[in-house]
Amino acid sequence: MKNVVSTERIPIKLWLEDLEAEALSQAKNLANLPFAYKHIPIMPDSHTGYGMPIGSILATKGAVIPNAVGVDIGCGMCAQKTSLTEISTDEIKKVLGIARNLIPLGFNSHDEKQDEKYMPQGWEDLEIVSRGYLKARKQVGTLGGGNHFIELQKGDDGFIWVMIHSGSRNLGHTVASHYNRVAKKMNEKFHSVVTPKMDLAFFPIEMREAKDYMNEMKYCVEFALANRKLMMLRMMEALTEVKGSFETDEIINESHNFAAWENHFGANVLVHRKGATRAYEGELGMIPGSQGTKSYIVKGLGNPESFMSCSHGAGRKMGRKQAQRSLDLEHERKFLDDQNIVHAIRHTKDLDEASSAYKDIHEVMGNQTDLAEIVVELQPLGVLKG
Repeated sequence: MKNVVSTERIPIKLWLEDLEAEALSQAKNLANLPFAYKHIPIMPDSHTGYGMPIGSILATKGAVIPNAVGVDIGCGMCAQKTSLTEISTDEIKKVLGIARNLIPLGFNSHDEKQDEKYMPQGWEDLEIVSRGYLKARKQVGTLGGGNHFIELQKGDDGFIWVMIHSGSRNLGHTVASHYNRVAKKMNEKFHSVVTPKMDLAFFPIEMREAKDYMNEMKYCVEFALANRKLMMLRMMEALTEVKGSFETDEIINESHNFAAWENHFGANVLVHRKGATRAYEGELGMIPGSQGTKSYIVKGLGNPESFMSCSHGAGRKMGRKQAQRSLDLEHERKFLDDQNIVHAIRHTKDLDEASSAYKDIHEVMGNQTDLAEIVVELQPLGVLKG
């Protein structure tokens, strides 16, 4: 922990030296919520989000906030270790080429509905999920855009890994947007202290709407995992086509946009993580850098001060439009080419995901040595972006 802000109703505990002014203002809004519990942890990758900073944790007593989970419910990472120890640049290009035909990227979806065996069960009684279920069957096993990625990596353990970052696609966005609208109307009707400008509309946990949101949110978390699992299956098919048969370890999976009941400091509370990874003691997780920097398999240390959480990545240091305006395309391409990384920087519009748009992952990792320890260090070899 680097700093504590003690000017609000409850403290804000920061695992970074400086937090941009807008994100700090959002953190203060969280700290002043009447149902916010104990303190507000801010992770070292934190930056401004919608209503709540990305890379922060909010524990509540008696309330759930849809926007404290966000629109990409269940967004997270999964990683899988293979028994492969070598892969050439030409082989990487072949694998990624095959993967592009198996895994729709960006806004694209499958032309046909995928087999129901890939979908989580229990959607029939969920009002919003059921409306989007058929569309979701075409989106399971698809990457999406933004900062989502599929990456081939070489670990310092000597093995080839695959890491995937993706979420719940349109399904999670639809559920989140619906319940945030309902909560806003309800808060306005009852003249809540949570103003519309704060964008933190909530449901008292005993209300039917809160229970409905929790059930639909949980389904979207399961769908996001199903989505990553199917993409991982297809990546392993692509690798097998190029490299032949090999063994794999179990998938490591961690969501970083969700809310769950947990016990902290002797109380049962609803922990909202928005761009933050759960890091219970001994729990494996992933902290990626950018497509030109290292990523990490980590083991949680169960630090109670962060509600047993750690960062979910390096974190942005400039907005998407700012990166596209200010970064030099040839410089960013050369940085990746010099490392022999098969990358996704082709045009100026791709600069929003350039390495220079992100914080220094080494500094981020150095700021959270009390939250998670490094198990495997991973060097990027080839990247697919939406």
